[in-house]
Amino acid sequence: MMPTRQGSFRLFRFAGVDVYLHWSWFLIAVYGISLRAGRYSSMIWPALEYIALFLIVLVHEFGHALACRQVGGQANQIVLWPLGGVAYVAPPQRPGATLWSIAAGPLVNVALAPVLSLLWWLGYSLGWADAMPNAYAFVKAICIINWALLIFNMLPIYPLDGGQILQSLLWFVLGRARSLMVTTIIGFIGVAGLICLALLEQQVWFGILCVFILMNCWRGLMQARVLAKVAKLPRHGGFACPSCRQEPIVGPLWRCDKCQQQFDTFATRAVCPHCGAQFPLTRCPECGTSHSLSEWVAAAPTSAPPRL
Repeated sequence: MMPTRQGSFRLFRFAGVDVYLHWSWFLIAVYGISLRAGRYSSMIWPALEYIALFLIVLVHEFGHALACRQVGGQANQIVLWPLGGVAYVAPPQRPGATLWSIAAGPLVNVALAPVLSLLWWLGYSLGWADAMPNAYAFVKAICIINWALLIFNMLPIYPLDGGQILQSLLWFVLGRARSLMVTTIIGFIGVAGLICLALLEQQVWFGILCVFILMNCWRGLMQARVLAKVAKLPRHGGFACPSCRQEPIVGPLWRCDKCQQQFDTFATRAVCPHCGAQFPLTRCPECGTSHSLSEWVAAAPTSAPPRL
């Protein structure tokens, strides 16, 4: 279960990324602001604190999106919803590219941490607690929120950033399918601990977040099982996707735009055997990018001729 554009409206577009806000955000905002009201003498400050929380989340998600584009991936949408935000990123299916796309989000919080900590310290040193108690409480809260988001996100629980970073690191050694399998198993153990904590503290919203994490951890496990099966399928030697470096699977996985018949484009040199249509670009079924057949040949791991 992931937040989608359904039920969301577009806020703005920046650097080619569309930012959407789910309608339920406003309902939960009322609850969230009311919880913070006791810290301030005016309702303006808890509202600003809640907005600042999601500004930090938004900058974090932009870190993911821009890093993904930097390594040649696709990232054009961010959705904000009551439990945080999600950047829809599709990095090239390589461990290094995936690692950078995921790690860039927490690195934004790392960069913000000393700035906000210094501002908090300055406020304390200058006596804001007495002179400007609302401003001091606001700065303190934003600093703590940023640290809390960083620490929580770095827990090695899939699909949190820490869990996905762990999966990317294991990918170098175990491969994509096995690394995801190991990471989701670790994630189940971790989320069980979080659920126990939510029950012990009787935190309803934290419990809802744990359920969301659990559902996506299960989704990751199912994906790992599919990837394990795909890894065992026969492959065309002499070809490799320039983006994800995977050799193409043998089989009729491509559909002709002209006659709608399926065929194996690598077995026929990108020519439909049913109607004779020729295709200048061939889409990779694993990462979704499209390249010419000559690029597929040039990216092959060896100079051996294609096995057709």
